[in-house]
Amino acid sequence: MSTSFEANFDGLVGPTHHYGGHSFGNVASTSNANKAANPREAAKQGLAKMKALADLGYKQGVFVPQERPAIGLLRDLGFTGDDASVLAAVAKASPGLLANVSSASSMWTANAATVSPSADTADGRVHFTAANLQNKFHRAIEYAQTTRSLKAMFNHDAVFAHHDALPMQAVFGDEGAANHTRFCHDYGQSGVEFFVYGRQHWGGSAEPQKFPARQTREAGEAIARLHGLSADKLVFAQQNPAVIDAGVFHNDVISVGNQNVLFAHETAFLQQAAVYAELDAKLGGGLQVIEVPLAQVSVADAVKSYLFNSQLLARADGRQNLVVPDECRATPAVWEYLQGLLASNGPIAELMVFDLKQSMQNGGGPACLRLRVALQEKELAAVNPHIWMNDVLFAKLNTWVDRHYRDRLTEADLADPKLIVEVRTALDELTQILHLGSVYPCQLA
Repeated sequence: MSTSFEANFDGLVGPTHHYGGHSFGNVASTSNANKAANPREAAKQGLAKMKALADLGYKQGVFVPQERPAIGLLRDLGFTGDDASVLAAVAKASPGLLANVSSASSMWTANAATVSPSADTADGRVHFTAANLQNKFHRAIEYAQTTRSLKAMFNHDAVFAHHDALPMQAVFGDEGAANHTRFCHDYGQSGVEFFVYGRQHWGGSAEPQKFPARQTREAGEAIARLHGLSADKLVFAQQNPAVIDAGVFHNDVISVGNQNVLFAHETAFLQQAAVYAELDAKLGGGLQVIEVPLAQVSVADAVKSYLFNSQLLARADGRQNLVVPDECRATPAVWEYLQGLLASNGPIAELMVFDLKQSMQNGGGPACLRLRVALQEKELAAVNPHIWMNDVLFAKLNTWVDRHYRDRLTEADLADPKLIVEVRTALDELTQILHLGSVYPCQLA
């Protein structure tokens, strides 16, 4: 019986979930701007996915949302008075600012941090580096809370090491695990850490021309040093600039890997064949590549369906389950490809399709919603036990959502002073349900 696992910690969608279109370069985000959102439905869709995977025996945890609107930040920007006065003033002076500081984007915990398991690190601890997300204002304000939340979840210094976010500069642009994959033959054994970057600040040349490259090579190299990773188990690859310009803002929109399987589009990387060869060599052989041909699935269809923003989940028989959003079924070329993939009897054994429409319309699919953490059995015991999904927690959180979440939210609603009271009441109760202690600004004031 295995003594090592990959756990997934899914972001619980926050009560201020709305469609603000804040993420330039993310086609789904910008194309759905100003639509009415349903925070209650969004949270329940995420919880249903967590519960389904937990019921299958996967280690599934909950990652908490952030306190929004970020009133403290608005005060730092010169808005004064009580909370209601601050909201009224910013809504009048800069509605776009209010929408940004109210974003529920922390739900996409693939961007929360980069994680290296103990089998890879020099000191034998699990290392976390919170992502600075400096490319987008609404996300760059997340890292301090992310670090507090991670420390409340993984609170054992002998087992877990937490690093501050990298410097808030473009040269160290870091978007977390959305551009990081780990390959291994067993979760408990030393693996190959794969860092994908959109540009190289010093010495690079090829860059996208339309949309920003959010991740730099320099950021990945810094994280590798902080985590004490071995050079002979590191691979750096540049994302194809052309696919970034087509809306592939993170690597996890064009490829996904797990254990010794890499599922990638034909156009994902520069020098793609060399990338495969280096991964296989540093893994010690046995890399299984499933490359999706451009002739079968266009980049536009890959982005539209989020085919690669999927989860590969290990099975006891050595094969993988593929978790995809319902949009894959609604995209004919993608669905036809997936049926052929299943019929090929290759590494992917089963498709699991989830309705994640509320998240998808804001530009995030199954892979965006989860942070992956490989853990030894002894390390599992050091994780806060109250954050693991099970029947009791699922019922509690659904009841909590019903009690505190609205079923309709627009940008205009963000100025409602009642909303921030609702949010703070909900989050205070959530920290009690999950035994996290005081982690939010409203609790620390």
